[in-house]
Amino acid sequence: MYLIYSFLTLVFFIIVSPYFAYQALRYRKYIGSLRQRLGYLPVSFNLDGEPSIWIHAVSVGEVLAARALLPELRECYPSLRLFMSTTTMTGQRLARQNLQGLDGVFYFPFDLSFIVNRTLRLVRPKLFIMMETEIWPNLLRACRRQGVKTMLVNGRISARSFPRYRAIRPLFRHVLEQIDRYCAQGNESAQRLIDLGADPARVIVTGSLKFDSLEPPTARPALQSRDRVLRYFRMSERRHVVVAASTLKGEEAPVLRAFARVKRSAADALLIIAPRHPQRFDDVVRLVESTGFSVARRTDLPIDSEPRMDVVVLDTIGELARLYQVATVVFVGGSLVDAGGHNILEPAVFGKPIVFGPQMQNFQEIAEAFVASNAACQVRSEREFEEALMALLADPARRAGLGAAARALVESNRGAKQRSLSAIQDLLPPEDSDSTPTVRPFRLVQ
Repeated sequence: MYLIYSFLTLVFFIIVSPYFAYQALRYRKYIGSLRQRLGYLPVSFNLDGEPSIWIHAVSVGEVLAARALLPELRECYPSLRLFMSTTTMTGQRLARQNLQGLDGVFYFPFDLSFIVNRTLRLVRPKLFIMMETEIWPNLLRACRRQGVKTMLVNGRISARSFPRYRAIRPLFRHVLEQIDRYCAQGNESAQRLIDLGADPARVIVTGSLKFDSLEPPTARPALQSRDRVLRYFRMSERRHVVVAASTLKGEEAPVLRAFARVKRSAADALLIIAPRHPQRFDDVVRLVESTGFSVARRTDLPIDSEPRMDVVVLDTIGELARLYQVATVVFVGGSLVDAGGHNILEPAVFGKPIVFGPQMQNFQEIAEAFVASNAACQVRSEREFEEALMALLADPARRAGLGAAARALVESNRGAKQRSLSAIQDLLPPEDSDSTPTVRPFRLVQ
């Protein structure tokens, strides 16, 4: 079975290699990460071969969810190094720049036996933690053979992916047998894991770490206006600001059409578009220009000044969450096209009214909870999106009600972090705090 999987994986790489070559040449993607994806980490990565905990987070959302665990993992396992791998460049950049307490960040290896074995020899994990749905057969098999404990944390199986997994259940069941513990986001995901072959005794429901990864506004610095990104958006309190977050191809056009209607009743309104993928920044700027709106990139804005154009394209990474503070209404992208939606919790923690489209399969349980609690507005079409946007901008009381309900829902759902940590400690007992601390050799950091 694993031989067939490895053969098909190799064939897949050969078939898609022209695409990767094109991405590398045009966008400079994958070039710098190829050696790490082949299992060749820097010599200094784990020079002394110390044991570790390895966390794998695909991209930005998973990195942010994993962030909630890091301080407690460091406290519970002081002699183990903490490493994180990501698949995407944006996830890698966020982990390197914004996460404290990690001993190293690297790109996830291709799931071929000789590659994952090379990576395991360098990383030397005692525990491998997969965030959400990252299930890789050869790596899990290698971990089991080498005595590495494995966990799926913040796990979910979406309604969209479940039929695909079920179609290969005989293979998938064998893979799931390699995992020691499953921490599912909700009852539905837990049941899907069991239906696919996971041992029910290994499956627990812990809730979503995405709630715990959010800092409450009360924990943030009191003078948020001094925040670096906000100094480029010195907004008048009376000015309407629509934030279109994590948009995908096919969504900016309907957002711009809706915004054109907004401008007829609020001439000074501002639209901030944050494309999901950095390689689309130029395309989105050209699209906005073609509609006749005045547009600027975030990186071209003058500091300590209110943007006077119609649209700003956020062409930076890691600043979107802070900009929710100036939003009047937030549209969360990936939901008007068939992409499964994106995270709605970051604007919710700021008490902002949220609008999203019909395609929210990736966050189905969270989206349903928000709609049921009257904490967000879900629309079914572009026309409904326009109507919802106009109605919210015209009704401050409705905006305040949605925002307050959203923030309350976030606060009431915190707790997944402690439940997940308890499961981790059951699998890998924490170190005795009274034992002699481990002294690590001095490293020269270049």
